[in-house]
Amino acid sequence: MRVFNLKKMKVYPYEERDKNVFYKAEEFKVRIIELPPDGKMPVCEMDSYVIFNIIKGSAEIMVNDEKAYIKEGESIITKPATISMKTEEGVKIMGIQIMKK
Repeated sequence: MRVFNLKKMKVYPYEERDKNVFYKAEEFKVRIIELPPDGKMPVCEMDSYVIFNIIKGSAEIMVNDEKAYIKEGESIITKPATISMKTEEGVKIMGIQIMKK
């Protein structure tokens, strides 16, 4: 068992996003994502299931052609999809990718 303090965890910029993976197993991986105010996550073609849990802030998430607004304390779960995200105030997220069998 390991305990992670997500609020204090250091987050690297998008260009170094692989450093944000803090747990990886064969079936899934977990990372921290942080976007600054007016930040964007580029469009990603995800071949895994994805869970986003908002730690701080809020974001607009596009999953295929559906739009959702999520804020601190809320989560979104998707099947494999095309995903993008943007935020006005900034956001810190825990993202979990679960590999599709």
